[in-house]
Formats: sequence, C-alpha cells, structure tokens
Amino acid sequence: MGSKSDAESGKKSKEQAEQELSAAEVLPPHGEALRECTEAQIHDLSCPGLYINRETSWLEFNARVLNEGLDSRQPLLEQLKFLCIFRSNLDEFFMIRVANVQRQYENHVPSTGPDKTPPGRQLAEIRRLVLAQLAQAQEHWSKWLVPHLRERGVRLVRYCDLTRKQQKFLDQYFADEVFPALTPQAIDPSHPLPVISALTLNFLVQLEDKHGVTRYARLKIPNNFPRLVFSPRSKEAKSYTSLGFSSNTRDNDIILLETLVQQHLPMLFPGMKIVNSALFRITRNADVEIEEDEADDLLEAVRDLVDQRRFGDVVRLEVAHSMPADMRRFLVDILELKPFQVYRVKGPMAFSSLMALYGLDRPGLKDEPMYPVLPKPFAEESGEAIFDALRAQDVLLFHPYQSFGAVQEFIRRASEDPGVIAIKQTLYRVGKDSPIVQALIEARRSGKQVTAVVELKARFDEASNIGWAEEMEKAGVHVVYGIPGMKIHAKLCLVVRRETQGVRRYVHIGSGNYNPSTAKIYTDMGLMTSHPGICAEVSELFNVMTGYAEKDDYTHLLVAPHGMRRAIVAAIRREVERQRSHGDGFIVLKCNQLVDKICIQELYQASQAGVRVRLQVRGVCCLRPNVPGLSENIEVTSIVGRFLEHVRLYYFHNGGDPTLYMGSADLMPRNLDRRIEVLAPILDPALRERVSREVLKPHIEDSRVYRLQADGSYTPPDPPKGEQGGVQYRMLEKFGCLAE
Repeated sequence: MGSKSDAESGKKSKEQAEQELSAAEVLPPHGEALRECTEAQIHDLSCPGLYINRETSWLEFNARVLNEGLDSRQPLLEQLKFLCIFRSNLDEFFMIRVANVQRQYENHVPSTGPDKTPPGRQLAEIRRLVLAQLAQAQEHWSKWLVPHLRERGVRLVRYCDLTRKQQKFLDQYFADEVFPALTPQAIDPSHPLPVISALTLNFLVQLEDKHGVTRYARLKIPNNFPRLVFSPRSKEAKSYTSLGFSSNTRDNDIILLETLVQQHLPMLFPGMKIVNSALFRITRNADVEIEEDEADDLLEAVRDLVDQRRFGDVVRLEVAHSMPADMRRFLVDILELKPFQVYRVKGPMAFSSLMALYGLDRPGLKDEPMYPVLPKPFAEESGEAIFDALRAQDVLLFHPYQSFGAVQEFIRRASEDPGVIAIKQTLYRVGKDSPIVQALIEARRSGKQVTAVVELKARFDEASNIGWAEEMEKAGVHVVYGIPGMKIHAKLCLVVRRETQGVRRYVHIGSGNYNPSTAKIYTDMGLMTSHPGICAEVSELFNVMTGYAEKDDYTHLLVAPHGMRRAIVAAIRREVERQRSHGDGFIVLKCNQLVDKICIQELYQASQAGVRVRLQVRGVCCLRPNVPGLSENIEVTSIVGRFLEHVRLYYFHNGGDPTLYMGSADLMPRNLDRRIEVLAPILDPALRERVSREVLKPHIEDSRVYRLQADGSYTPPDPPKGEQGGVQYRMLEKFGCLAE
C-alpha cells in the first residue's frame, strides 16, 4: 500500500492523497478468479477460485440488508430500520473482520481463507464495495426517506429551520443541561490528543487565537443525552423533559444533538475565532484475544478485555464529508493512519443510533403488528401440563411465530415445581433484563441444584454476562465459565425431576439464545424432549463443560468440536452412495454461514456425483453454485426479511427415511473446531415430516429469495420483494400471528 498522503510526501496532489489503496489492486470482477481454474483443478478442488472470499461474501450479505432499506415499497420506518441495521453491521464488520485483515496485511501474513486472496487486495475490495454501498444508503436517506418522513409528520430539520420560539427554548436547554456536561480538549504539544474511545461522536474544532495562530480542539458529544431532540411546533415546551424521546405526537420537529452543540460552539471557546468544525468518529479493533492459559481469574480477564476494546488500534476514521482537507490531514497524521482508512460520510454519522426513531408510535409507518402464539401446554395454568405434554411427545417450537414465552414458562415452572431437583443451563447472550436468569436464581433460593454455564467471551455481551454471573453466584447458583480455548455456543437447558416412576429428565435444545428480546426478531427453533437417550447425552455434555469429563462418542447428538464435522461429512457421503445406487440423493441445509472448506468440498463432490443439494445460507457463503462439472446440482438461496433468519436445519433424505438435525451450529471452522456446539436429531417421524414439509420445504422453495450465482453475485427476489407473500409472511399467516 505504497500511497502516501500530502502530509507525508509534500508533493502529491489532493486527489492523489485520497487514493484508497494504490499498490493493492482490487479483487478481480465477479467470476474472474473462477475462470482462471483449470479442469484438473476443478476436479481435485485445489483451485482457490472455486471459493468465494469470506469478506466480500459478507459484504454481499450486507448489501442484501441494504436492499431492504432501499425498497420504497416497504413502510417508511421499516426502510429506516434496515438502513440502521446495515450501518450497525458495518461497524461490527470493521471492528472484527477488517481489523483482522488489516492485522494480516501489516504483519505480512498470507491469506488464511481457501480463496487465498492476499490481505492487501481484500482491503482494497472492501473499501470499494463499502464506499459504493454507503453512497446508495445516503442517497436514499437524503432524497427519499427524509422528505417522505417529513410528509408523514416525522420532521428531521436543521437548527435554522426552527421557529424563533423553538430556537429560544433550545438555546436555554443547551445552556442549562448540555453545556455543563461538555468538556472541550485542546490539542497541542502540551495537550496531546486524548485517547478517543471507539464509536463516539466527536467534533474537531479549528480555532484561531487573537494572534492569528491556528489551534485545534476535540469535543466529545456526550452519549448519555438523547441523540434526537424533539421540539413542539405549535406550542412552547413546558419542560426540558419534553425535548427527549418521550413525545410521540406528530407536532414535533426533530434535530440531532450534535446539530444543537455545533450551533453553540462559541460558548465553549470564548475569545477564540471558530474557523471550522466537523464531526469525526473512529472505529477500533475489538477482536481482542484473552490469554486464558495465563489468566488467573477469567472473570477479571474478560472485564479487562471490555475496557481494552474501547482503546484498541484504530481501524477506520469517519469524517464529515464537509471536513476540509487540512483538518482531515491533521487527524490522519495525529492518529497515524493511512488514507485508505479514512471514510468521508454524508448525512448523519453513527447512523445506527437513529433506530430510536423506530420507537415512534406510528403504526402506519411500520409492518403490520404480529402476535406470537403460545402453544396450549405452555398457556395452561397447571404446572404439570408442560411435563405431561413432553412425556407424551416431543415439542418443536418455531420462534417468533410461536412465542418464546413457552421457553420462559418451561424454565419458570421448573424453578417453582417441587418435584424438580436440578436445573442446568447454558447462557450465551441473555440480554440485560433476563426473566430466565431470574428464574434460575429463584430455583436456587427454593433449594434446587442450579448450574449455569455462562460464556463470558460472547463478543459484545461480556459486560452483561459478567453482571448476571456475579448475581447468580451471590444467590448460590453454581456458575461455570466454560472450557479454556473454547466458546460454549450450544443452547441447552436440562431439568431433572423426581416423579412417581423415578427421576426423569427434560431437555430444551435451541438454535438461538435464551433472550426474549432477540427472540422477537430472530427466527429460531427449540426442541423440547424427554427422550431418555438425548437427555442422557445432554447430561453427559454438561459434565464435560463443568468438570474434567471427556466424551466424543455420542449416539444421538452431534457435538462439536469432536464429532460434528465427521458426522456431517458421513451423512453427505451416504447421500452420494444413495445417488450412485438408487439415484435419489438429496440434501437440504439451512444455516447462517457456510465457510468450512472441508464441508464445501464434500458438497462439491456430492454435486459431481449427481446429488441434488439445496442450501439456504443467510449470510456468508464461500461455495460457488451452478459451476459446470463442479456444482451444477447445487442451488444457494438467502432470505433477508422482516425477521433475521437464524434457524439451522440439516436434512439428509436417506432414501426416504430422512435424518433431520436442528441446533446452534453453522458450517464454519470456528463452530466445528473451537466451540461447543450441538445439533439434535428430530426423532419423532411425524414431527420430522411436519418440519420438512411445513417449514423447510416452503423456505427452500420460496420465490422471494436472493439467489447466489457462480460468480459470487446475488440476483434479487422475483417477484418483487415488496409484495406480500414471502415465506415469512406465509408463516405469520400459518401460525395465526396476524390480527383478524
């Protein structure tokens, strides 16, 4: 990356200083890498061009999210929601994935992916794609959403657009409330640039003193004030509380907090001339590793990690598009960045925080409300009803169409049931207000044996998990922090109950987190069963997670890291044998990510043998479908819609006696090699048939899906996505979740 800024060379032009990555060429056009593969390489699967780059595949996924926000047929606040998700996804992508690629580039580490793309070329392509996507998002925001929201009474305005009465009141609000909380910080040799925490909004202010000397200062926008400031138009606000997000009337103008602060910057720098001011924001490397072998106390090590993340290496600098070049160079130099790390942003910075607008009480600007169904045994008042039902047959829950309240009721009633003697549960991302954790605490207080396996290293949820772990420990819950070097990603709850016939176990195995908030917006499945074999194996797995037990020979469950990949490969190969002997090989996989090279190669070989393979991969997919001689029997689709597709289902036809697994695992090296994951078989033939016919088949055959092409691009849904009738809408109708 040999390009240098003007500040470094003093010779190059302004345009040259803004080059992205001069020495690193962008990736070849879609499909070019594939065309370089020879027939022999396709046969032995050795050509890197047979595999799509992981980072560009992820950006293709985020482009699908963006497309939802650009769809003018969507309700206005739904469009806003998807634009916010798109920007939030980008923040995390830079914090984790781009930070990792940048580290590889700086340390001259070759590519670790099967596509073998050098890190420099990846960084260049990432920048090219991100800039193009940001331009689309900003144009839609400024030219479509803002004016149409204004027409519907959601008015985002500039300070100068306010009436004098509104301005006067906001001036007083700033002086009384905001001004005392602001701390301008000088930047000069005696005042070096203060450490700026990640993702905070800041002003860089260019000043001139009375001697004509240029000065710089940084001003952080406080994040404990509402970003959206509401001001009534027709009547004067009576108190400052009416400026916050407490007002849902249509008689409001809305300005951003930073707009109000910028208007009043002279109050913060008396005696100085403000030459210019502009917002900036930095993204830091959040992929901080814990040296577990060296940590005496994992809880303290994770707590330190949370603090360190705010001040990791800078990965990206976002600056307001209007920021002058000399101010940009000042920041680039003082932060020791390269030009390709700088992104000029039009419109609101930290866009994802505008999701607060989605909280407006404006149902006409949102999707039709849904009402999740609570299955009968979980709605009955009798505490015995759930256990009676599970002794009779397995139950499979499909969220959010079926209420996550069923899972909460299962755990709550277990905590209250006098016959229950023990509860064991894994906790990965439970949220900030968890009724499930409270139920575990109550169970312990009532004398039950309670074990919680808490994954402290659940990225970005560490602080919440630390808090819950400490609260449970205070209540006497046996809290375990997992296995060194592994993340515990399996979603398991085991209830041990003393009954008339003896001790019996009940199990919940899920694909999603025990989090009632995300359960409303993620599609997930949960299997509840009292099957003796499955329950016994879940018990054994808890012993592995909490003690020194070692086990890798499960009969029913597929458990990573020891046997899951091996079992999936064996199931794929059985379909190959069926195809050769009977011609009926058929595989359907529905998951979030498909990255694992070994699994991809097995699927390629299955296709070459004639097996029909249908894949539905929501996010990253490194497999190329529809390649002659390689994958012409593989079809890959992706659903991006109202709900985040999070279900994992693995179906193998097996000559008409199918095997169907559900659980928490995606086909990625990290899931298969460095996590405790569980896939559980759906053993009840009637339940398996119903899931295959009523859930898996409609999703795979839906016409309103994105389709992956051999060149790595996706074709959009046909017919148009904005029309009613996609599979998620049909599921809402099927389960009776829509109002009459």
